[in-house]
Amino acid sequence: MGRHQRAQRALTRQLAYQQKKADAIKGGERDIVLAMMHSSSRVRTILSLIQPIKPEARVLEVGSGAQGLIFFFGAERGVGVDPLAESYAELFPEWQDRVSTVAAFGESLPFAEKSFDIVLCDNVVDHAESPIGIVAEIARVLKPAGLLYFTVNTHHPIYALASRAHGAWTDLGIRREIEPFADHTFHLTFSQAQRLFEGLPFRVLQETTNIDEAKLVAKQEHDLLKRIFFKNALYEVVAVRSS
Repeated sequence: MGRHQRAQRALTRQLAYQQKKADAIKGGERDIVLAMMHSSSRVRTILSLIQPIKPEARVLEVGSGAQGLIFFFGAERGVGVDPLAESYAELFPEWQDRVSTVAAFGESLPFAEKSFDIVLCDNVVDHAESPIGIVAEIARVLKPAGLLYFTVNTHHPIYALASRAHGAWTDLGIRREIEPFADHTFHLTFSQAQRLFEGLPFRVLQETTNIDEAKLVAKQEHDLLKRIFFKNALYEVVAVRSS
């Protein structure tokens, strides 16, 4: 089982998780919607402070998932892309039909070059076959001077090593899945996440991480490994396509 197969396995597990979630939230959709609205409003505000978002702006979310930012972003010409888009439209019709969604992979976006004013990609690439490929595709479809909002969870290097080991024994046919590593194809370190933008026409405007907070949370865990090695530190980037 190579990287492609591992990415497909992560996708299968994600769908199973969202199917269970759809059943679990029945009757509580309002709370989910309010949380989505809050997240989308926060990101829109961040981007609006850099440059005004025009009503006619074309906005793309790569990896719009079950509860992506695009659904309450307020984009008249918004579109979401996710390989499970058709399944999510059936599972979560309350908000999925607010924008058009396309079933496609982020490594091969079905859009012309320089066709979007804003691209969102929120905590997606570590579940995919090629994080670098996705960021390169985002650069391709984003217009010059267009804005990118990007996040991914980063981890202590020990988790990156463990993730590679999990992938190696899976490739050898050893059937022992460990949930966090089966759900992700990569566990990126902070420096690996930063390198995703190298050589691409992006100028980073804002870059933040909550590694210190993640370390504090890890120290409070009962799990000894987590107390020593932090995980799930959010790396958040706002960038502009430079040319």
